[in-house]
Amino acid sequence: MTEEISKSARKREATRLQDVGRALTQLKAQDLQTFDLPASLSAAIEEYKRINSREGGRRQLQYIGRLMRELDTEAIEQQLQHLRGESVAARHALHQVELWRDRLLADPQTLTQLLTEHPHIDRQKLRQLIKRAKTNDTATNPAPSPADKQASRVLFRFLREQLEAIPQS
Repeated sequence: MTEEISKSARKREATRLQDVGRALTQLKAQDLQTFDLPASLSAAIEEYKRINSREGGRRQLQYIGRLMRELDTEAIEQQLQHLRGESVAARHALHQVELWRDRLLADPQTLTQLLTEHPHIDRQKLRQLIKRAKTNDTATNPAPSPADKQASRVLFRFLREQLEAIPQS
């Protein structure tokens, strides 16, 4: 005997698929290309981006949700989580970048270690960012201004971009 799925459960699943579809429509074109989507779904997403009408957009999202019923959405959802930084791997990567930033600001010898492990990093720019962040360091300055905090954020962003650019082997 097969158990029939309730109407409420079907509606919840349809809403969930529409939410996944909405998340796909909000991605940048370069991020969307990393997904392995069928041509019909890619075309529907592109069409959604061209629609200006609220009602037309709602109907298009329903259509995207209907197209997604035919797919195994687990891989798509995992990739979305990774892009948003919600996955375990993405959180781990961000923690590693934070550790590198903190170590670079605390110990000058860490720069040599980082450049040895990741030779593709732009040395000169990294040195400049470290110097700027150290002059505005919050440890030496008890009441840091927003500009002081920004130098550390810029260093973090640079490290994140450079460490994500590591060729996967």
